Amino acid sequence: MKKFLLMALVVCMSGFCFAANDEPRESKAADRVQAAGDVLNEIQGAPDKGIPQEVLGSAECVAVVPGMLKGGFIVGAKHGRGLASCRTEKGWSAPAFFVLTGGSIGWQIGGQEVDLVMLIMNKDGMKHLLSSEFALGADASVAAGPVGRHAEGNTDWKMRSEVLTYSRARGLFAGISLNGAVVKQDKDSTREFYGRMVPFRTSLTGEIEPPAGANAFLSSLSQWAQAAAK
Repeated sequence: MKKFLLMALVVCMSGFCFAANDEPRESKAADRVQAAGDVLNEIQGAPDKGIPQEVLGSAECVAVVPGMLKGGFIVGAKHGRGLASCRTEKGWSAPAFFVLTGGSIGWQIGGQEVDLVMLIMNKDGMKHLLSSEFALGADASVAAGPVGRHAEGNTDWKMRSEVLTYSRARGLFAGISLNGAVVKQDKDSTREFYGRMVPFRTSLTGEIEPPAGANAFLSSLSQWAQAAAK
């Protein structure tokens, strides 16, 4: 039984990896920037079902994976490409591109595509992000984030987790657990977007100016931040 589950996991993850290496035109780096901005704008448009202003206002960094793939038969798998930006003295940083992968054993049939949002809530979480590779739940504590216009006095998110995670699928927005998922730098997308290799730390700490191509994502973040500060 264990051998069957292991083989199923390998086959499932191999399928995701193949899909990632053969991405269509619309999922290239520049289009992913636009898609991430669209995700944030749409969530912001429904604040009663979105991320509480207090939570967003406290986040050090925001990461979005538009169209993350989940699915499989018996063995679930996750794979997605996204980008992140952190607060700096000059505003939101130039984006850093990453790949998120992870698997879980569970009774799942069929596939689903979801938009994923991750909020890095403190300096410890940001250190993990700057390392260019870390595991959620192992290196960085992670929890499903609260949903709604306000956090309703619940301060657990302030004390417990370095990363809060959310998903949106078929119009439904909710906190999601991503224990075991691994985040690491997407070197191919980084080179494609910047024309060279740019380390996470260089982009996320504001050492380089955000290119014009990042405006769709960063303008959405700025709007979010302004709304959260009111």
